[in-house]
Formats: sequence, structure tokens, C-alpha cells
Amino acid sequence: MSIPRYVFEQTVASLFAPVAPFLEGDEVSEIMINGHDEIYVEKRGRLHLTGHEFASEHALMSALRNLSQFVGRELSARQPILEARLPDGSRVEAIIPPAATSGPVVCIRRFRRERLTLDRLVGLGSACPATAGLLREILARKDNVVVAGGSGSGKTSLLNALASLAPNDQRVVVIEDSQELQLGLPHVVHLEAQPADARGKGGVTIRELLRATLRMRPDRIVIGEIRGGEALDLIQAMTSGHRGCLSTVHATLPIDTLNRLETMALMGDVAVPIDLLRTQIASAIDTIVQVSRLPDGSRRVTHISEVRGYDRDTGYRLTHSFERSESFASAE
Repeated sequence: MSIPRYVFEQTVASLFAPVAPFLEGDEVSEIMINGHDEIYVEKRGRLHLTGHEFASEHALMSALRNLSQFVGRELSARQPILEARLPDGSRVEAIIPPAATSGPVVCIRRFRRERLTLDRLVGLGSACPATAGLLREILARKDNVVVAGGSGSGKTSLLNALASLAPNDQRVVVIEDSQELQLGLPHVVHLEAQPADARGKGGVTIRELLRATLRMRPDRIVIGEIRGGEALDLIQAMTSGHRGCLSTVHATLPIDTLNRLETMALMGDVAVPIDLLRTQIASAIDTIVQVSRLPDGSRRVTHISEVRGYDRDTGYRLTHSFERSESFASAE
């Protein structure tokens, strides 16, 4: 039996009361709960230990079990990992004992109520005006773009800003594990992957949604993050005429992005000779936009790299249209 939404919202407000102040506004981007008595928050890229805590481990577990019941997913010693969303859209990842040996561990990713545009990112210092102009040109010519960076580097925020530059007369299909992107465009279709239930039924993967999307007349395809075998399907879609695709990948440098795509494409169920795969990747990806979180906590665009092809002897050929220098950093 499902819980009515208004009951769920009231229950969450009560059970998650120790972190409720951090779920307001846009100052906090992440809430990290390490057991019931240690709560950190991230503000402007920096971690801060708060004085807030749950009354007991039982109180924290009650909050998590209520959340799991609402989203219809099992949370138990047999299934100790929970992925869910709070009523405000914040994404929750929780791990409980015995997998978490020191007590329940929870990470809540907050999403800005303000829709981040490219101009706003320039205002925040994530990119300079000249870099923003180059990114606009890239989107206007319908390059296939991969935004790459480490965890918490601002990949999703930049992806949102770039995808929002699509013309109003285009049909944009967005595929995500958990809905985060808010494009503000008139013709957007949002698709969301679904985990299987406790009996292993009802699951829908990113890969399945991507294959279905190819039959839904998209002008642009936006995938929140490439994590596995769907990389091969996206690469093949890009090389078969689907232009203006955008996605993100966890990678440290532009060349690492291409190597990661190789690895993930090989995770699929289709065997592709490695040289052919590399040639397809080089043909499919036009531009890599690299973002990084710097030691001071700020997020920056560090590279805009064009993929110029693949050579069997020398590997991928990359040209950096923009590369962040120390002088640029000092100027900022």
C-alpha cells in the first residue's frame, strides 16, 4: 500500500528534521550523514561539520525506512543500498549495516531551485565570457559533446546549461537515472531509468531507454551520465546521423574521457574490434568539455577539446580549443 504524498512530505519533514535547515535555499549543495551523530554539508565546494545530529541510529534508520517505503524499494540487511528522492527532488544515496560498518551512511545531493544558464555560470566564475562564446558556437553547430570531470566538479550543472542552449523548435529527449536536468525549453521529453523491484521485475535501464529514444524522433539526445554498456549505443547513434547529443562522463582529462568511453562500450553485449571501436568513438565525439573542482572549492571549465580522429599508431588526436592556464586562473 502506497503512502499518500502529503503524508510522506510531513513524515519526511519530521523524521529528517536534523537536516531540514540544509534543505532550504541553494547554499548547501550536499549533505553527508556519517552515522547518526556526524553531519557534514558542502557549501561553495567546501565541507563543513555541523553541530546537528539524529537522536539515535534508530531515528536515522526510521527516516530511511520511511523513505524506502514511499519509493517502493527494499532497504534491509539483504538489500543495504537505497537510491531515492526526497519530496523536493533532492537525490538520496544511503548504505546501512552490515555494508556500512560504522552505522548508516547517507548522502543527499541538493539541486538548485535556480536554473543555471551559461551566463549564470560565467557570473559564478565557472567559465570566462570567451569560453562561453566558444561553447555557444559548439552547441549551435550541433556538435556531439561530452562533459567530463570528477565527482562534484559541476558536470551536471554545465550539461544543464549547454542543453538549455538548444533552439526552441527542436525536440530534446533527456534520459537520466534520476531526474535532475531542468532545461526550460518548450519541447523536452524526460525519461528516467527505474530499478527492478524486490523480485527483479520492472527495471528499465538507461540503455533500454536510449534504444527506445532512437525511434522517438529526437533532434537532440541528452543522457545525464554514461556509466556502462549504453556508451556503445550512444556512439553508434552519433555515428548514424544523430547530431547534437550531450552527456557526461567521470574522467580527469580529455584523453581519459575517450579511454573511459572505450571501456564502457566494451561492457556491452556486442563484441567490437578495438581499432574499429576507437575509430567510431573518434568519429562520434566532436567536443569534450572538461570541468574540475579546484583546491579552493570552485568549479571551472579547464579544457575544450576537439576530437580530430584516431590513428592506429599514435592514438586519438585531440586539439585543445581552450585550455585553462595559470594566468587565466590568476585573472579570475
